[in-house]
Amino acid sequence: QVQLVESGGGLVQPGGSLRLSCAASGFTFSNYDMNWYRQAPGKERELVARITRSGGSTMYADSVKGRFTISRDNAKNTAYLQMNSLKPEDTAVYYCNARDVLTFPYLDYWGQGTQVTVSS
Repeated sequence: QVQLVESGGGLVQPGGSLRLSCAASGFTFSNYDMNWYRQAPGKERELVARITRSGGSTMYADSVKGRFTISRDNAKNTAYLQMNSLKPEDTAVYYCNARDVLTFPYLDYWGQGTQVTVSS
């Protein structure tokens, strides 16, 4: 009964902000790196941000650096993506991903995706 349930997507104007949430259950959340991916129509799925198990390390795609912040609350089994200064190019389906990089092979779980639309 592994689940990653995303929320917080929607329609915003350019320059606006959204916070995505990913609520995890059915696995040991703190054992997994958490990632946010996005996929725009006709484009490849892109890694947007990553946070390590304890939250000690993060990485961001160049396209979102300085605008997006990934975080996690292991006590709540929840990961977040704070998106500021949104641009139309950020429009995509955003997917939450949990990845256990300490196992072989890697164990991946995916959320269902949440739509983010940035438009005037």
